[in-house]
This record gives sequence, structure tokens and C-alpha cells, in this order.
Amino acid sequence: MYDVIRKKRDGGELSENEIGFFVRGYTRGEIPDYQASALLMAAYLKGLSFAETDALTREIIRSGTTLDLSGIEGIKADKHSTGGVGDGVSLAVAPIVAACGVKVAMMSGRGLGHTGGTLDKLEAIEGYDCYLSEKKFREVIASVGCSIIGQTDALAPADKKLYALRDVTATVDKKELIAASILGKKLAEGIDCLVLDVKVGSGAFMKTEEEARALASLMVRIAKEHGKKVTALLTDMDVPLGNAAGNSLEVIEAVECLQGRAPEDYTLLATELSARMLFLSGKGALDECRLMCEKAVESGAAFRKFRDMVAAHGGNTEWIDDVSLFPSAKYSRIVRAERDGYISRIDTEAYGTAGVLLGAGRRKKEDAVDPAAGIRILKKTGDEVRAGDGIAVLFASEEGLFDEAEKTLSASLEYSDVQPEKRGLILDVVESVSYTHLRAHETGAYL
Repeated sequence: MYDVIRKKRDGGELSENEIGFFVRGYTRGEIPDYQASALLMAAYLKGLSFAETDALTREIIRSGTTLDLSGIEGIKADKHSTGGVGDGVSLAVAPIVAACGVKVAMMSGRGLGHTGGTLDKLEAIEGYDCYLSEKKFREVIASVGCSIIGQTDALAPADKKLYALRDVTATVDKKELIAASILGKKLAEGIDCLVLDVKVGSGAFMKTEEEARALASLMVRIAKEHGKKVTALLTDMDVPLGNAAGNSLEVIEAVECLQGRAPEDYTLLATELSARMLFLSGKGALDECRLMCEKAVESGAAFRKFRDMVAAHGGNTEWIDDVSLFPSAKYSRIVRAERDGYISRIDTEAYGTAGVLLGAGRRKKEDAVDPAAGIRILKKTGDEVRAGDGIAVLFASEEGLFDEAEKTLSASLEYSDVQPEKRGLILDVVESVSYTHLRAHETGAYL
């Protein structure tokens, strides 16, 4: 292991055997954390070539079992987001796609840093079980058409260990490591096609379009090497998605989307991601797939699919039928505009941080999450405000949590006298590999 660390520290390219030696040894507990941390930091600083990234992905897949969904009739699809604030669209996308006749097998995760986690949102529903057995997971996909669960212990265990170490060694936000982590899990699921939502902006891990496009191109290339149909969308995260950030709040917003009542940006993204999944599954031209998604919502079929999925996971469907049954936070506070003018910029990461401070996320891995905590967003970038107007409503179970969260959120806002130009929600689509974006070569480091 010493030789492997030194080789990467000095900018060398690790062989497939060397990467396999590291992943297998660390997963089995034969390589200590301090040596694994050293290699991860070397990889973070020196970069990984495409060959190294692909080998790391393959070793993560091989570290555990792979799901066999071949016994389920039809195409199996999934969607993955790189993480943002207010990004609960998976809860709407899965039932929309299922209502249109494509099976959705989705394994999701918990909140990471300032970003929310799909599992935390689903567990805000009374009784929802995120950890079905593989047998039950397949049964729900076959009978309902969609299922969202957490990663099983048997699936890609190397990624669980490596991610926990990356989280505490400041090596999370490296493109190659992100790609191997995401695809190591997704390609072990047994799916046929995958749509990636790569977030861009202040609330995303990728702060610039160049970084996001490079990550998207890398993941598309790896997924295609594994024989999967894949598309990546670059979507804006300079502004929180929708009007809710927090677990119960985002479940309610997903239900509203399935009932045709969600904010415009949320509805647009849920429809586009769903349509792309249908398109990859061979359901028709892209415009036809968008229309199918809209009809699935209008007819109530998508809402019924979500309700059926919740029931199949042991969740209380009365909460879905009547979202007022979700427990409310004991306290609330309005954050107000400091001056007249327009909101010219939001530091969206700070919104996510404020949510964590309120209890909607975790400061440490072992922290409990308060499902009722969060933020209701009243104004966004480009909106005109008067001094004292409400910008957002904070929700928490303890009054003492408000001051720091309010200070964090208020400091994230910038104002101007002129209305800023709004940029589109969907910034680009990556369907084939651009080597200009990858800027990789046979032996050199990726970016």
C-alpha cells in the first residue's frame, strides 16, 4: 500500500490491479484508514485518468452483489441527482415514470452536508420503510412499478466505507471520485437506463458549468462503457428548487407536483427528467414523452402510483391523501428583506446550511433529523421586494435554533436596484462524450 500511495502522490497512473488491491483490501479491513486517507488525498490532488476512474467504478461494483432485475418485465430506469437544496423531485419523478409504463428501481441516499437526502424525505412519511429486502424491492417494482429504497449492505459496500472516509477527509468534491461513487452504486442496480441531474451553481458541489459539464461527460462515458443508455442534464442550483427546503416540506411539495400544483421550476424539472427516462426507455419521441408525463399528472395516475408505492413500503397513505397530517414544527420565524429593490443573488449553499442549523440536516453523520424543520421560500432571485417583506419562513422545534439560521440566510442575499436577468433552469444536455470537456488523455490526470 505504501508503494501505491507513493506512486499516486508522485502523479503516476495506478493500474487496474493496484486499484483493485486498494479497494478490496480497504473493504475487508486489511488497509487502515490512515493509508486509505493518504491515497484518497493523493487522488484528490493529482487527479485520476479515465482508466483509473473506470477501474475504481468497476471495483466498487465488484465489492458486493449486483441486483438481478431481469425477472421483472420491461425496461428498468433510474434517475440520480448530484445534490442540491429543495431538490425533492425524485419523489415525483419515480411515480410519473411508473404511471407511463416504465419500471423505476431507485436507490437513494441521505443528506450530505448542505444538500438534502431522498431517504430522509421519505422517512418523514409515517411508517415508510426505506430498507426493504432485495426480494421485496423486486416485488414492489413488479407490482407497483416503482420503489425507492436505501443502499443495501450487500450492494457496493466499498462505496459506503470510502464515502464515509471521504466525508471526514475533505475529499468529497472531486469529479472522478464523485463519478465512481455514483456509478458504482447505480450500475450495480441492474437498471437499463439512467438519467443524471448534474447540479450547477452556488448550491451544488459543482460551482461552474465547466466543472459540471466535465463531471457529466465523465459519467456518461463510464455508463456507456457498461452498456447503459444514459443522459445527463445540467440544471441550475444558483437558486433553491421549488419553494420548500426540508424533509416534510419537500414531501408535501412532491405531492403538490403530482396533483399539478407545484411551483413552475419544480414542475418543469420533474417533467423533463421523467420524459428523458421515458425517451431512453423507447417510449417515443421526446415531445411525446413530455406529453405522456403531463397526462399522467392530469389524470391522477402519477399521484396514485406514489400513494401505492408509499403503501407498499408500509407508509401511512392518509398523510399522502391529506398533507395537513404531517406534523408541523412548533416554532416559525419570518426572514425579512433588508431594503427595497430586487434580490440579485442567493447563495443557495447558505440556504442549505440554514436548513441544517434548523435541524433539517446533519452536522455530524450520527445526528438525528427533524422532519418538520426547514424553510418555506417566499422570494427568489429576480423578485422585487420592499424592506420588511417576507423572504422566507423558517421552521424549527426549538426557538434557540433560529438566530444563527436567520443570520446565515440573510447574509446569503444580495440586493440591487435593477432586476437581474434570470438564467434558465436546464443549462445543457450531455448525451455523448465530449473529449473537450473531459480533457483527458491516455496517461494524464483527468482535469
